Amino acid sequence: MKLVRPLFILTILLSLAAGLFAFQFGGFRRQQYYYGGANVPSEFYWSRLQYTSSYANGGFRGYSQSWARDFPKADNDCLIVLRRLTRINSPSPLNVVDLNSDHIFDYPWIYAVDVNTWTFTDEEAKRLHDYLYKGGFLMVDDFHGTDDWEHFMAGMRQVIPDRPVEDLQDADEIYHVFYNIDEKFQIPSEVYVNTGRTYEKDGYVPKWRAIRNEHGRIMVAICANMHLGDAWEWADSPEYPEKFSGLAFRIVLNYITYAMTH
Repeated sequence: MKLVRPLFILTILLSLAAGLFAFQFGGFRRQQYYYGGANVPSEFYWSRLQYTSSYANGGFRGYSQSWARDFPKADNDCLIVLRRLTRINSPSPLNVVDLNSDHIFDYPWIYAVDVNTWTFTDEEAKRLHDYLYKGGFLMVDDFHGTDDWEHFMAGMRQVIPDRPVEDLQDADEIYHVFYNIDEKFQIPSEVYVNTGRTYEKDGYVPKWRAIRNEHGRIMVAICANMHLGDAWEWADSPEYPEKFSGLAFRIVLNYITYAMTH
């Protein structure tokens, strides 16, 4: 697999320019990608939020937990694309950030999934609040429908009780800071691609939303009723449409660039 990886990386570069994604990466071992704190000097660390889930499905904070969905392949694919298509220095491997540690303040950008299942202690909620107000950026993904939204917001209101959630507009800076993204659409989970539908539960319409601080800086970017992580993870599959992967990669590169410049 290592012998063919450079060819697939080249394909990524060509595909992003032409709108075609057809790359493939190998499997993983937990010890290769699991980091409580990255030790490689880097301008940017791809960091995933590790949280306690209300839906415990095996193992103590193991990879069967909600926070680790699509990890590490989705994250690794994004990190490779970031290295090839931007000038953001990111030699560090993948990073996992625990809310029980002050290491969270070392990383400017954090990605979280299945956030309808997250739960916070008061200490964790305060730490995440402080992280966001000190300049951190949180991107949340992969939750669907009314019930998921309410559970997500219950946790979010522990963290940020007094800031409104707003719909992002096409003209917002975050959609033009790297790529000019003038068209957005629902990005489905891989299991729904062949069903003819792009939504889950009652999440019929994609919600591109945000929570800003009092100065207008986006602290939390919300991707509701969609699954960007699957679009990254399955970009190498001929069964997964390239238009979804293409948009998902452009979105995350814009969000990272915004976080690193604001």
